[in-house]
Amino acid sequence: MIVVMGAAGATGGATLRSLAALGAPTRALSRDPARLASSLDARTLARTSVHPADAADPRSLRDAFRGARRLFLTMANGPHQVRHELNAIEAALDLGIEHIVKVSAPAAEPDSPVAVSRGHHLVEERLRSCGIPATVLRPYAFMQKLLLLAPGIAAAQVVHGAMGRARCNYVDVRDVGDAAAAVLTHPNPLGGALPLTGPRAYSHQELTALLGELLGRPVRYLDLSPAAFHAHLTGRGGMPEWLAAHVVEIQRLAVLREETPDDDAFRRLTGRAPRTLEAFLRENLDRFRHPLPPGGPGPVVIPC
Repeated sequence: MIVVMGAAGATGGATLRSLAALGAPTRALSRDPARLASSLDARTLARTSVHPADAADPRSLRDAFRGARRLFLTMANGPHQVRHELNAIEAALDLGIEHIVKVSAPAAEPDSPVAVSRGHHLVEERLRSCGIPATVLRPYAFMQKLLLLAPGIAAAQVVHGAMGRARCNYVDVRDVGDAAAAVLTHPNPLGGALPLTGPRAYSHQELTALLGELLGRPVRYLDLSPAAFHAHLTGRGGMPEWLAAHVVEIQRLAVLREETPDDDAFRRLTGRAPRTLEAFLRENLDRFRHPLPPGGPGPVVIPC
């Protein structure tokens, strides 16, 4: 039995669907199991049992992990992420979980300029010391996050950011799910850290040029200073302070550290090439064509 935490999120949901496609029996955890069950497609629901659990409640995690052998661990970024993931590791220790697959970040280091990545480092340190075999997945920016741009591009054809001409790796979250499912169903724990990217990295200028070509109209990228970009996110967008700081930090990281594609791990795990950004944009092009109803778009941000 494979337990999936964060099952209601993008990565957890993609992993559930990939596990179902492989026929793997899976237990999905949620604070609202009825809502999660209603969101699953028929094939995924047929292979998935949905259990109540709260990452803030260690007792509920121990109940949910009982009888399982493998754990997929991904939690939403936020102030409580580290504590929740550490709770899951301790419960896994208590219940005899044999392999943990954790979704982390590319720069999970103690001195990372990204606060969330420093948190991932703390969780990884506990994983290394706990004695349970663990595999760490390091996906880069999700293509699906680009859909947050769609209303603003449809309305104003402009995108804001703070990346200069730096390139960003993008990966389709469905590919992350396929990679996670391959690791979780492998006969033996693979171990180590596996980067996950698409086949090409894009600058914001290249991305907006590609969008403009596909849409048949220009899309501009407006480059701001980090301070001005932060003010744009919290002011016009009403974004929480911690989240605005996170968006600025991850864009600055791409400026400080060149991002180059590395899809070797994905190809080894799945036997195929990762999905391309162009294919993803074509698949969702109508989302970028139609503006929001009156009320206006939120902040137009490329979430690298």
